[in-house]
Amino acid sequence: MDLSSLCGNLPLKRQLDAQTARRGLSHAYILSGAPGSGRTTLARLLAAAMVCEAQDDARKPCGQCPPCKKVLAGIHPDVQTTGEDGKDITVAQVRQLRADAYIRPNEAPRKVYVLKNAQTMNASAQNAMLKLLEEGPAYAAFFLLTDNAAALLQTVRSRCETLSLAPVTAEEALTWLSRRYPDKPMDLLRQAAGRCEGLLGRAVAELEESGGEESQARQGAMELLRRLEEGSELALAEFCVGLEKWDREALTALLEETLLLVRDALVIQSGAAPAEQDSDRRAAAAQAARSLTGRALLAVADTCETLRAAAGFNTGAGHLAGWLCAALAGDGLRPRSPA
Repeated sequence: MDLSSLCGNLPLKRQLDAQTARRGLSHAYILSGAPGSGRTTLARLLAAAMVCEAQDDARKPCGQCPPCKKVLAGIHPDVQTTGEDGKDITVAQVRQLRADAYIRPNEAPRKVYVLKNAQTMNASAQNAMLKLLEEGPAYAAFFLLTDNAAALLQTVRSRCETLSLAPVTAEEALTWLSRRYPDKPMDLLRQAAGRCEGLLGRAVAELEESGGEESQARQGAMELLRRLEEGSELALAEFCVGLEKWDREALTALLEETLLLVRDALVIQSGAAPAEQDSDRRAAAAQAARSLTGRALLAVADTCETLRAAAGFNTGAGHLAGWLCAALAGDGLRPRSPA
């Protein structure tokens, strides 16, 4: 297969090459990886490969035939996506998908269904999906995209092959970003590659400033550290109450931004210079390094990691916000005593 447009992930590419050479693509895959790891890119490439008109399997997806172009443009009638709105996928949606699957393809030899945020399906929805995976028509293929494969029922996982996407190296990220953004300054690209922690989706969001979520998470993380530096549980509680209005993706982005700031604050406390180039972020990290103890910063990092994992198990925004407040309030996070 030609997966050259997917950055990094050589083991995964070898796995798919060997599989297609031996027996072709499977009818069901779980594409597992952190947000920004390339799950959507891989699903699009595999969907294009399934409808590609190239005769040589090694060239699929060719990207040049009409079916490939339609898939890559998101307009192929036989490739459907569910869950793009970020809301939980309901049992009604799965049943509708199941009814559609038994209608033969419009123009391709296969019909492909992409379920984003598949971990948001509840047990009823997953059981409906299981029936389709087991009894669906031979021409139907399914890609379940998730950042937490463990949130899917074991019975669902057992009917799918799992493809796990890994973060790319900083060098791979920089090379990929340089090709995508040839007109952007190299310093800006290098900074984005270093900050994204191997998840290119984060780098793209930062470089394109696509909407307010990235800025909201960035400002929210700096405000969270400021509240912690004050040492006021009331100030922290007021901030966390406001987070109940955020959706799960926005809260996850906030946790990731906070982790980056805490990492840089710990680097500063160790006497080294952080890699961060953004002046506002550097100032926020430096202030946190001066105001909070190393123990407190590590506690913040541990809490953010725990909550980020919990978000993958469909924990509601209100629960996450309350958990954040309860975990961070207390003596362990009181500011440093003045020197």
